[in-house]
Amino acid sequence: MRIAVFSAKPYDQTFLTLANEDKHHELSFFDVRLTADTALLARGYEGVCVFVNDHLDTSVLHLLHGNGTRLVALRSAGFNHVDLATAEQLGMTVVRVPAYSPHAVAEHAVALVLSLNRMTYRAYNRVREGNFSLDGLLGFDLHGKTVGVIGTGNIGLIFADIMHGFGCRILASDPFPNPDAKAFIEYVPRETLFADADIISLHCPLTPDTDHLINEKAIDQMKPGVMLINTGRGRVVDTQAVIAGLKSGKIGRLGLDVYEEEEQLFFEDLSQGVIDDDQFMRLTTFHNVLITGHQAFFTDEALTNIAETTLENIDAFESGNGTLHRLV
Repeated sequence: MRIAVFSAKPYDQTFLTLANEDKHHELSFFDVRLTADTALLARGYEGVCVFVNDHLDTSVLHLLHGNGTRLVALRSAGFNHVDLATAEQLGMTVVRVPAYSPHAVAEHAVALVLSLNRMTYRAYNRVREGNFSLDGLLGFDLHGKTVGVIGTGNIGLIFADIMHGFGCRILASDPFPNPDAKAFIEYVPRETLFADADIISLHCPLTPDTDHLINEKAIDQMKPGVMLINTGRGRVVDTQAVIAGLKSGKIGRLGLDVYEEEEQLFFEDLSQGVIDDDQFMRLTTFHNVLITGHQAFFTDEALTNIAETTLENIDAFESGNGTLHRLV
């Protein structure tokens, strides 16, 4: 089957090519994002393979369909960048990778917690400059602290388990409590979690209910100096509200692996240009903010799982047999 792979970085090519060795699909790699301007690159391809910053709105889907594409294979779990209603109307199949390595994302969230708490990123730069002062590096014991977990799917539960290992009390909020949650996890109303948690970590999907879930009202309910971590979806956090919270001191530490306007930033080398996103650049001025560029998923195990599941989806679509992780 002929597949056009968009947003294909060198690591995508490596892992997808390896997963395709015994399947023999024809994969063509394009390093550009899929948009209305680049959709013509997929002419004649039965399927496209796309990532989180590719555009699959109504116009793009119509262009793809008109050029012969019948399969959209997402190499991600999230699908809010795809107009599923239009895809269904056109008779296009959309598949995804529902799970790859929840440990990868959960462990990265913990890495953000530890780095922000002990300011290791600031200490690293100081030591390289011969500055061994400890002023401004004061942290706190995680043991005995209360950690709030919003979203208790696989990733949220693994994060909770790790933090419990540090001796933390775990509060959780989820409209659908996970039956696999361990006994130490206390499900509480969201307002209670905001009020009691010293650290809040977001692991929920982007839905109408969670869009800008962390807003001015939510931040007002939190403890002074709270640590906020987001490795979930960028739009769960209202950036303007968070900046105000940082300025007032209500948010004491902020760790982000996702950002609501990341589409124009992440996965690209912009070091030689000017970043014109004023909100993002304002975030980078705070000493107590740590941002990584959507790399929580970026482990050998996760990329292997993503590539293998993507190729299995393509196989199942072509043959009509096997497990198809289908959205429409």
